[in-house]
Amino acid sequence: MSQQTAQPPTRLGGAVWALVITSVAGFMASLDNLVVTTALPSIRADLGGGLDDLEWTVSAYTLTFAVLLMTGAALGDRFGRRRLFLAGLTIFTGASAAAAVAPGIDSLIAARAVQGVGAAIMMPLTLTLLTAAVPVAKRGMAYGIWGAVNGLAVASGPLIGGSLTEHISWQWIFWLNVPLGLALIPLARLRLAESRGTGSPLDIPGTLLASGGLFGIVYGLVRGPADGWTAPLVLTGLFAGSALLIGFVLYSTRAKNPMLPMRLFRSRAFSGINAASLLMFLGMFGSIFLLSQYMQGVLGYSPTEAGLRMLPWTGMPMLVAPIAGILSDRIGGRPVVATGLFLQAAGLGYMASVVTVDASYAIQLPGLIISGIGMALYFAPAAHLVMSSVQNSEQGIASGANNALREVGGALGIAIMASIFSAQGGYETGQTFVDGLRPALVTGAAVVAVAGAAALLIPKSRTTQPENDKQAQILEPAN
Repeated sequence: MSQQTAQPPTRLGGAVWALVITSVAGFMASLDNLVVTTALPSIRADLGGGLDDLEWTVSAYTLTFAVLLMTGAALGDRFGRRRLFLAGLTIFTGASAAAAVAPGIDSLIAARAVQGVGAAIMMPLTLTLLTAAVPVAKRGMAYGIWGAVNGLAVASGPLIGGSLTEHISWQWIFWLNVPLGLALIPLARLRLAESRGTGSPLDIPGTLLASGGLFGIVYGLVRGPADGWTAPLVLTGLFAGSALLIGFVLYSTRAKNPMLPMRLFRSRAFSGINAASLLMFLGMFGSIFLLSQYMQGVLGYSPTEAGLRMLPWTGMPMLVAPIAGILSDRIGGRPVVATGLFLQAAGLGYMASVVTVDASYAIQLPGLIISGIGMALYFAPAAHLVMSSVQNSEQGIASGANNALREVGGALGIAIMASIFSAQGGYETGQTFVDGLRPALVTGAAVVAVAGAAALLIPKSRTTQPENDKQAQILEPAN
């Protein structure tokens, strides 16, 4: 048996605690992707700084988060997932407090970068810890709740950030994490069981190549729209990052103990769900980024009003994702994920057709509902498909790779959609904003539709979990 199946049978109470702890931790990490966006004017008024400085309060988190996800997962597999989860949670909580009391814009950017480090360590381990704690028959529902909470965090970031800024102060978008983190740290220590991966040595060359490559790519993507795609540092980041990632792939095909075995991508399930995840986040992040601004800047809603009106989209995962998890247990994740992605593509396409400078909320509502149902149907089965497409001992790195690809997709989505928006429109008037928003949403819809096609590449079987556990156990000591 694998290491995890050798553990004592999981008790229901332990599974519930694991679900609560990992869901709240995932919510905190996902929320901070976009929570700052609606607070930027207030931050500038208090701390000063130019436009580039404000952009870095968002980009610094995205950069370290995306770059270190696979490293965090690998460290957890090697030194203990609960131990590293606690370390990441502690770093994230401390950095959140530092961001809340930052005396200047530079110190805020530094705190945001450290926040990203903590999130990168704890986020991929939430799935592996949850998988270890929940019985196989209940994992679909557990992934559904976990996915719903994470999806809500991503989509509601602008609402929460705007509401806290409008009614209290921008500092509370960071203070919010502190009591949650302080409550989770002792709970995680007492209620989560320790687990590890194969126990193979840490892959230092692979870690350096992957981290350096992701840093270059993500840096280029987040800075491209602001600095220009031909700026020397942007081009250097994109080309050098691509070269390092190619080197990482070549190295990993020959290394004895690679941090991300390339053989995993021979699996249609693993390749299909990762391609779908990257494209889904590309289309979704860019769309939320622009639609939040549309509701405020063009339709004249306050941050809170805009967030409330987006609840049919952003709040839908809380209602539908647990049901989607149960469905994936019964009929398999492939049809549920594909249906969700095609629905989200349809919703974005509908929104592109109805946005105007004076569009009523009633005419937008069908698109928001369809997109929300689609997003909810994606999140839970996607997590299940990722974790069931690899051996138990490789689930940590599979989770890290999937999260890294989703973050790169999100950064790529904001960069691409912002570039399309800038090329076709702008912020000068409501009409110029709509002129740029419409083609960007069409692009987002097309990308998410391609994600749905990628999901159809996943095998039809109800489970893709490798069945040859005995062979895996034989091979592990050799690793």
